[in-house]
Amino acid sequence: MKEILAIIRPNKISRTKEALDALGFPAMTATAVFGRGKQKAIIGEVSFDIPNKDLREEDGRMHYIPKRMISLIVPDEDTSLVVESIMKVNNTGQIGDGKIFVCPIDEALRVRTKETGEEAIS
Repeated sequence: MKEILAIIRPNKISRTKEALDALGFPAMTATAVFGRGKQKAIIGEVSFDIPNKDLREEDGRMHYIPKRMISLIVPDEDTSLVVESIMKVNNTGQIGDGKIFVCPIDEALRVRTKETGEEAIS
């Protein structure tokens, strides 16, 4: 099993969810996060005021950019399919399209039924 962590633009979360659902992967965790890559800010990406002074630089640019982080666990054989789907939906060709990380998962357990392994994630 693999955990796929994807950090994407907030405006792409719905399309990403729809694409994963269509592939048979409806279960995921999504979190609103702040971060930045080399670009520091994306002009026109954020259409709301950032009141927290810790998130803004002196000239009004943001220290950190709002993103969405999704996490899902998939069987090893489906990893490439899911990663390619996330990349296809989120690729605009512009700085800030995001990052995807693939991490090994040693074990999964479903608390309610005590199922383990891939049975726990299906």
